[in-house]
Amino acid sequence: MNLLPKPRSIRPGAGTLASDLARPEVRLGAPGLGPQAYRLAVTPEKAVIEAGDAAGAFYARTTLSQLARGGSVPAVTIEDSPDFLERGVMLDVSRDKVPTMATLYRLVDELASWKINRLQLYMEHTFAYRAHRDVWANASPFTGDEIEALDAYCRERFIELVPNQNSFGHMERWLKLPRYAPLAEVAEPQGDYMSLCPIDPRSLSLLAGLYDELLPHFTSRSFNVGCDETIDLGKGRSKEEALRLGVGPVYLAFLEKIHALVAARGRRMQFWGDIVLEHPELISSLPKDVLALEWGYEADHPFDDEGARFADAGIEYQVVPGTSAWLSLGGRTTNALGNLSAAARAGRAHGATGMMVTDWGDFGHWQPLPVSYLGLAYGAAVAWGLDANRDLDVPAMLDTFVFSDGARVMGRVAYDLGEVYRLTGVAVKNASVLALLLLFPERPLGEGRLAGLTVEGLERARAGVDAAIAPLSRARSNRDDAATIAAELDLAAALMRHACDRGIARLTGTSQAALGDELRGIIDEYERIWRLRNREGGLVDSVGRLKRLL
Repeated sequence: MNLLPKPRSIRPGAGTLASDLARPEVRLGAPGLGPQAYRLAVTPEKAVIEAGDAAGAFYARTTLSQLARGGSVPAVTIEDSPDFLERGVMLDVSRDKVPTMATLYRLVDELASWKINRLQLYMEHTFAYRAHRDVWANASPFTGDEIEALDAYCRERFIELVPNQNSFGHMERWLKLPRYAPLAEVAEPQGDYMSLCPIDPRSLSLLAGLYDELLPHFTSRSFNVGCDETIDLGKGRSKEEALRLGVGPVYLAFLEKIHALVAARGRRMQFWGDIVLEHPELISSLPKDVLALEWGYEADHPFDDEGARFADAGIEYQVVPGTSAWLSLGGRTTNALGNLSAAARAGRAHGATGMMVTDWGDFGHWQPLPVSYLGLAYGAAVAWGLDANRDLDVPAMLDTFVFSDGARVMGRVAYDLGEVYRLTGVAVKNASVLALLLLFPERPLGEGRLAGLTVEGLERARAGVDAAIAPLSRARSNRDDAATIAAELDLAAALMRHACDRGIARLTGTSQAALGDELRGIIDEYERIWRLRNREGGLVDSVGRLKRLL
């Protein structure tokens, strides 16, 4: 039985249920069933749900709905419970896509159907803070009323909307403006990174004001303050303090001050664990009520080693893999499946209390939403039940539970587009080399992450794109946005082809001028498709990275 997530205990019976399943008999507080667990019994006469709590009953109804997709339901008894009580998704809404409310509502429905129960919107500058209009003026930000409406919509589907505001690193959208520049650790960005100066008390004053305005719009008592990738720490205004105490202690001191702000507002602090993992001697000094988020996005990420460090120090933590969609154009299927299953396995082994799947938008958020569905849905499956879902037929799962494609086409197209990156023969961390060819046209092909490219490898990749996308016209999805999904997958394929063509032209010394008309058509389609799911803010920045190739 191909359920998503797939129950680990199924006892089939004879016959099918032909009557209306909209009103199954529900019994709450069933003995022997813990939080979110359920027992679903379907007979030819009725469906009976027993659950430990209301969430378990909701998930039983979800399974019943999945069973009913074929038109009739087999007589069956299912006993099920999650590996992780917290199963989350985090969407990047700051680089550069800010989805419309309609897009978010649809996605919340999809996530709930996959038994996801946490959602975060990664924010740097995309909340409409009243006192900071200059930061978000061109970003089409979320308003407090929109957050409250989304919060309520999530709660109805047993999803907790967790507030998120990066509070240390990744503040470049703020610190590049003259008004906030005095709060920066360094005067110039370190690549694309800028951090608040941790020894400037005005940094804490800024954060206190942001928290006071943001948090009341959420009912969740958790709060993710970020604090990752502070690569410029100790290189600017805090250099003397870092030389005296060490970079790690300077980081921890500021983290403790942020924790005090969060605690004073009645919230529990979540934070990214990458920096304290660089200074493992500090882990035991963390405030004991924090939740550390251990992120890693490669199939070989050391989830075991890092998770054990938090567990041994008595710090609650959760594993955070990703969709592998960002910086890829069409996805990285093999890496995504390996990364997600490895995180679930290690998290379960070391006592992680949850798993959150991230979908980032680095350097313009070029991947369309259908490219991310594979990682989001498979991640939901292994977070609910790793043993049952580790070896899912992923294309079939996507066709049944994501794309609703009776022709069994779209799932295979999405899967195969995500395998093209391997055909280049060049493996890079956290990206596909095809995306890098378009994002960094000034970089020499034989150096760094672009080393090893060959004409033959790019020709294989181009042929792989054509083979992957060719069946799309035979899809028969019954989703109301099926035409949009097809156009989005076509756009991903067009970007991948264009990257191959540019790489081949550079390697052979052929003029790239002939590619201009092709790129103009891609840009027009990119702008059209962007507006189908996303707000206008951010589009200029995102598409500008393509336009500079002209």
